[in-house]
Amino acid sequence: MQLQGVVDRIAAAEPALVIVDYDGTLAPIVVDPEGAIPFPAAPAALRDLVATGVHVAVVSGRPVDYLLRHVAVEGVELVGQYGLERSIDGRAVADPRAEPWAASVRAAGAELDSALPALYIERKAAIAVTVHWRAVGEIGADDLTTIDDIARRHGLAVHESRKARELRPPIDVDKGDAVEQLLAAHHPAGAIFAGDDFGDLAAFAALDAAAERGAARAVVKVGVLSPEAPPELVEAADLLVDGPAGVVALFTGISDARARAGSATTPPA
Repeated sequence: MQLQGVVDRIAAAEPALVIVDYDGTLAPIVVDPEGAIPFPAAPAALRDLVATGVHVAVVSGRPVDYLLRHVAVEGVELVGQYGLERSIDGRAVADPRAEPWAASVRAAGAELDSALPALYIERKAAIAVTVHWRAVGEIGADDLTTIDDIARRHGLAVHESRKARELRPPIDVDKGDAVEQLLAAHHPAGAIFAGDDFGDLAAFAALDAAAERGAARAVVKVGVLSPEAPPELVEAADLLVDGPAGVVALFTGISDARARAGSATTPPA
């Protein structure tokens, strides 16, 4: 599928839904997880989509509080922690199923701090804790075993991503579930999901399922390329774009096309 074809399909869809990941998609991948800020033109690209009537959502592994600080675009829905959090009236609201696991997450985080002092241990609200090793390169099998053992002792699930492992409540939810909820809420004629990592494959699958059951006439799975892009994501994508700049170019093309179409159909005053 070519870029212009995707622009035309989504620009013509009414209603249209655009869903996007955060790290590696709206924001470049960086060594320090706390330093991941959106590509400079990304907020304006999201704002323009909203202005042309597109339903826009960010679905990320990040906590919603982080997204609220960095994606301050009115009208954009924020879903964090792979669907375990969402923004409601400007505040983070957690899935109630996660609340009983808060003590286990805190205890696991403390153990990880003690066992792996050279690594960055990220607290993600009270819902999850993530071990990052991008800053140190690779880690050994013993460290991976330590992470997995701590998760097991506290009854937490382990989610793998690029140069990180996340420990979180054993609740069966992923980005695919978040996408399904957004599809059910907005009933789009056309929908896009743009992402760059393994966790985004579940969102791709949700779009495919929606198309198969006729829930959306046009769906597009956008893979965002980087040197670390998983081959499985590249293979599954309908369209490949180059990093956050490519995502912004796609979104700008859609909003520009919708704005032109709106101008053409609006009678002069």
